[in-house]
Parts: sequence; structure tokens; C-alpha cells
Amino acid sequence: MSDMEHVRNEDPEVFKAMEAELTRQRDGLEMIPSENFTSMAVLEASGSVLTNKYSEGYPKKRYYGGNEFIDEIETLAIERAKKLFKVPYANVQPYSGSPANMAVYLAVCKPGDTIMGLNLSDGGHLTHGWKTSETGQLFKSVPYHVDKQGLIDVEEVRKLAMENKPKLIWIGATAYTMSLPFAEFAKIADEVGAYLAADISHIAGLVAAGVHESPVNHVHIVTSTTHKTLRGPRGAIIMVTDKGIAKDPLLAEKIDKTIFPGLQGGPHDHTTAGIAIALLEASKPEFKEYCTQIVKNSKALAQALSAEGIKLVSNGTENHMLLIDLTPFGKGKGVFVQEALDAAGITTNKNTIPNEPSSPFYPSGIRLGTPALTTRGMKEEEMKAIAKMLSTVIKEVKDRELPEDKEERTAYLAKFRQELLSNKKVEEIRKEVRAMCAKFPLYEGMEL
Repeated sequence: MSDMEHVRNEDPEVFKAMEAELTRQRDGLEMIPSENFTSMAVLEASGSVLTNKYSEGYPKKRYYGGNEFIDEIETLAIERAKKLFKVPYANVQPYSGSPANMAVYLAVCKPGDTIMGLNLSDGGHLTHGWKTSETGQLFKSVPYHVDKQGLIDVEEVRKLAMENKPKLIWIGATAYTMSLPFAEFAKIADEVGAYLAADISHIAGLVAAGVHESPVNHVHIVTSTTHKTLRGPRGAIIMVTDKGIAKDPLLAEKIDKTIFPGLQGGPHDHTTAGIAIALLEASKPEFKEYCTQIVKNSKALAQALSAEGIKLVSNGTENHMLLIDLTPFGKGKGVFVQEALDAAGITTNKNTIPNEPSSPFYPSGIRLGTPALTTRGMKEEEMKAIAKMLSTVIKEVKDRELPEDKEERTAYLAKFRQELLSNKKVEEIRKEVRAMCAKFPLYEGMEL
């Protein structure tokens, strides 16, 4: 029997799509830095009988009966998070990173309070106060930026904090390739009396492995998704540090109440089990080796891309992520490069760059990372080969221009995608990608 025999028999349409997705993952290079491949153990837990249970409340304090084994699993996840990140409190129930961040707002702020976070086009996240997010509408958002070198402008952060006296400051990013300056932010937050929250969703695995500095000694609150460098299921964690409890002894209790019953109902117990397993995996020596290799690969890829004449924001990376600046070829090129790379079997995402000259819909950057490649066992030599593939595709479509008339863009892009299907250089790269992926098999033995 295959791993999905019941799906195949019950719903052939869904099965067909799942089968195609497994093939896509196996035959392509997954380079979106927020994506990764979980272990088989995490996959099994995430699709287990635990999905059948309702568990509103917390361990030993549930509203429904029959939760004694769920309590065991959630307690394991909590204790493993506390030990791994060296914090006194953890909540593992948030459904994802965005509601986890919203819970932080509602635990320490009131609507209308001033908050600060990294500007979206400078590498920040929607939930750090961007204008189209509820976080930018419920609260007075004062964004900070990066400097000409692509580094967070700490002096600007200090100036804005002194002028605006925020209740909450975020340090964290979704498209930032350098190490985060936790200590500098702590001094600023302490001086203005603000809560300091670190969103380490992207670098949580690196932090757990000691490859990136931990924010725990500097901030009051830490949030993180569990599915990026931490290599778990799609969930999130909120942690309170000793410094946070010293600032407000009731902070942990406030966050618990904000998650449930404030924002969510019953937790996803199958996800909690996957998180528990991922945290156990992250505590092992081989995980540190893995995260060390992620950064080695990222730096090797950056060096090789630079050698190919590809411009990088901040001229490189200190973590798992790179941000290609396509403006030497013109503005708004990200959509063409993303589509062309997709056709070549390389999955990335178009992304804004600092001082973006175009729009978020047609940005001038490409964001890419090495976690999923490293999970497959690829190392520096593969990064050099991948850099050549990336460069070839980028240069193949660099002269494409979006129509000035916005009404014409949809049809133009549709035609562009069609033309990619017969592009010889793109097809050559597609063959190279398949050949490389065959050397690093994914989920061996899994049959759908």
C-alpha cells in the first residue's frame, strides 16, 4: 500500500494534485528562504489521528474531556521550546506567525498605541506595522529603514524611538540578509520604556543551533514560525524571556489569554505534535551541523552570484537568505525572473528591495535561500553550479519590459509564460536542475 492509498481511492482529483506536488518538490530546486522540507516523523505527526481532537485551553486546564494524551504532547513541546531557546515560558498554540504577532500586540498594547517595525520594502514583515496589515491600522505605526548599505539604520531607530516613544518595537525581518542587532535595539527600547519583541521566524533554526546570536538576553518577547529554518510543521511559538517577566510578571499570563480565548479556539494538536518532534530534532548535534551548512551554502551562493555579475543587497549574506537586486537591468524585473526560474525548475519569489523603484506587485528583486537545498544534502559545489543556472536565466530575460499601460500587463505576462515553454536556454537549465535533484533524492521510499 502507498502512503496515500486512501486518498487515491477516495478522491482521485486531490490525489493527482498531491502526487504532482511531490514530483515538483523532488524535481526542482526549492529556494524560497521561508520554505523547507520536514522530516518524515514531522510529516507523519502532522497527518495523524491527533487532528480529530478538540483541546481548547491549556494542559491540565481544558474545556473538553479526553485530553490526557494531548496534554502530554503539548507539555513536551512547551518544555522542549523552553530548553532549546533558554526561556522560562513558551506558548506553542498559535496557528501561524501572523496570529502569534497579533497576540503580542494585544497583550502589551491598546489600539492607537505607537509601534515600530522595519519598513516592508526594506525587508520587514506585514505584521510589523505595514499599512495594509491590521497591525498598521489598529496601531500608530512608525517604520524604520535600512541605510545605503542595506543595513538596519540603528541611528534612525534611536531617533524615531526618542521622538515617538513607542509602546512596542519589533526587531525581525522577512527579507534581511545580515545579522540582527539585538543588543543595540535593547538599549533603545530600555531607554524609551518600550517592549522589545524579536520575530525570529526566519532564523529560529540558526538561533537554536547557535549559528546566529540569540535575542533572548536582550528582548522581552520572542515569536517564531516553526516551518522555516526550524524545519517543523506550519505553526508558531511565542516565548517570554526572563527580561520580559522582570518588566511585567503577568506578561506570560497575558499572552496565554490573548491566544486563547482571545484570538483562537482549539489548537491544532497534530501540528503541536509536529512542533514537539521538530524541537527534539533541533536539539541534536546533527542539527547544528545542518544549520552551519545552511550559512556556508548561503555565503558560497552569494560569492558565486557576485562572480557572475549579479548584484546583491548588502553585497552578500550572514544568514540563510540572499536578496538579488535586479535594478542594473531596470526596474520591476522580479516578475520576469521569478517566472523564468519557475519554468527552469527553480522556485524563488519576487521581492521588493530597499528604495524599491517599482511596486510590490512588480518589484525589482528576487529573494532566495538555502535551507531546503541544504536539507537535501547539497553543499558549496552545488551552490556554485546553481549560481551559474540563476545567472543564465536572469540574463536570458533581463531585457523584458513591463508595458506602461497596466491593463496590458496581464496579457503580456501570459504571453511571456507561454514563450518560456519553448525557450531553449531555460529548457537546458531545467535539464540541469533535474539532473542535480536526482543526485539528492527527496523523501526516498515515499510512494503516493
